[in-house]
Amino acid sequence: MLEMKNTHDTLSCSRRLQRFVLMLSFTLLAQFVPLKSQWIMMRSDADSLVQMGATMIYNMEFDAASALFGKVIDMYPKHPAGFFLDAMVEWWRIQADRRKKNNDEIFLNKCAKVIVLCDDLLSENPKDLSALFFKGGALGFRGRYYAGRESWLKAADDGHVAFKILQQCQQLAPGNHDIMLGTGLYNYYASALPEQYPALKAVMMFLPKGDKNLGIMQLQAAGRGARYAATEAKVSLLQVWYQFEKNAVEALPVAMDLYTRFPKNPYFHRYVGRCQVMLGMWTEMEQTWRNVVNRCISRSIGYDQQTAREGLYYIGLALMNRKQLDSALTYFYKCDEAGRFLDEDVSGFTIKVNMKIGNIYDVQGKRSLAIEQYKKVLKWDDRQNSHDEAKRYINQPFSF
Repeated sequence: MLEMKNTHDTLSCSRRLQRFVLMLSFTLLAQFVPLKSQWIMMRSDADSLVQMGATMIYNMEFDAASALFGKVIDMYPKHPAGFFLDAMVEWWRIQADRRKKNNDEIFLNKCAKVIVLCDDLLSENPKDLSALFFKGGALGFRGRYYAGRESWLKAADDGHVAFKILQQCQQLAPGNHDIMLGTGLYNYYASALPEQYPALKAVMMFLPKGDKNLGIMQLQAAGRGARYAATEAKVSLLQVWYQFEKNAVEALPVAMDLYTRFPKNPYFHRYVGRCQVMLGMWTEMEQTWRNVVNRCISRSIGYDQQTAREGLYYIGLALMNRKQLDSALTYFYKCDEAGRFLDEDVSGFTIKVNMKIGNIYDVQGKRSLAIEQYKKVLKWDDRQNSHDEAKRYINQPFSF
């Protein structure tokens, strides 16, 4: 049976630690801020536009969503809700094409507009929950943007302020299910991160202790009961179950629910396939990733080259499992070629796919070519014990 490890690109341990330290505070707020707010306090017609637009954002229908939010802005030119949601359109445009920076400045300008509007409201009433909520959201997402672009000082500054605003929101509305998404995220990550990354313990000792189980229950409650944040709660649960708990049994139903509701969203599509990989659902996962690659070929929004590379790898893995070795090699070669185009440094995908190419060469009796592949892996950074694995195959050929 082939080894079913999570093989997507990951940062080095030290870099991930740095990112988690800086991102913890503002990620908690930014991810819990839904694309809609329970405190919009607008007429039902505007609220309906907000809900429709948020659904369009999740389905990557950006122009239509922006048009709806423009109507909300026209109806409420001094309220931050429409402006915040319009900024989220740019946020998702950035996520849809992770290598381009065309929308960066637009996104930053829109966040700045939200913050100015919120500050105006807060100057009149420092406890204006709507203003606090949207200011925190704008700072949180801006902080996430800065972290993604590795502007660490700016990210940390936004994160510090956003965390304080989260605390104010909790005090003003402690039983609110939308806010419960934020408390759930804090409880989970404040407990989980120091366990997974012991170097964080010294940093986390200055923050309130978390509770993983309580955090998961709060996220589940938000997913069931939040009026507007239910989708974001499920997205957060998906990340918790898959990335941290390594529990694809719990993650897959969440991923399927999100993808069924938002079938144009590549993020949810990828997670369905990843969960199927982790569970060894060979037939299902091959079909899922073939659908993903087809959407990449047709250039559907968000189905970028990184997504295509991931799909090529997993299709190759499925073919290798069926012992269709020549076909598997074709997909692995394409995956390796994509990595040379996409990555400045050798990625986890490139390491893993070259290992698999060596495995196939071994099965085909091309021992010298296989050893060349394993030695190539040894020249690169050690990812997920890749060096030990390569040495093992050098000493003993791979076999099914």
